[in-house]
Amino acid sequence: MPRTCLIVDYGGVLTTSLDDAVRGFEAREGLSEGAVEHSWYRDPAMVALTHDLERGRSTQFDWNRRVGQALGIDSTNLLGRIFADSRLDESMVSVLARARACGLRIGLLSNSMGLAPWNMYRGFDIDAAFDVALISGQHGLRKPEPAVYELILKMLEVPGEECVFIDDNAVNLPPAEALGMATVLHRSAEHSTTRLGELLGVPLRPNP
Repeated sequence: MPRTCLIVDYGGVLTTSLDDAVRGFEAREGLSEGAVEHSWYRDPAMVALTHDLERGRSTQFDWNRRVGQALGIDSTNLLGRIFADSRLDESMVSVLARARACGLRIGLLSNSMGLAPWNMYRGFDIDAAFDVALISGQHGLRKPEPAVYELILKMLEVPGEECVFIDDNAVNLPPAEALGMATVLHRSAEHSTTRLGELLGVPLRPNP
């Protein structure tokens, strides 16, 4: 069955590296390297709070306050400051445009971290870039919960076997594969452009 649909993650795929942004923030704040990861990902209570934020059950303000306390720093717009160095990766945005120009359906499947005070999508025209956009906090679901992949397929009105899914987090790939999707673990625009072109069978590189 031909692959006729591309589903993409946002942060870390259509943007520059989130890990690099975190390291830049730590340097600016005088924190040790890995301090954010330790406070964010290795504390079960903070992991649970982050998951609630991604599902839209908690607020960015609460997340900022609690992580700021854990790090011993000002919590004002903390997520916005952590990811201040994150920028759109124009080469990956161009891949989307070329895929759509080839007649593919394009879907967004993104774990949101809330939309205020920091909105990671600000300045990007989601409606123009995608046929369908599923932002986790608006649906009470988050990757890698199987239901969120089932929902994006329903919204796109395509079977999993027709889709390619790209994400920068390996844990988010197996549920997509279980539904028949081909997957790409994003590590660089160069590698992803090559793999997506191979899987989708369309030219995704810019014309020489």
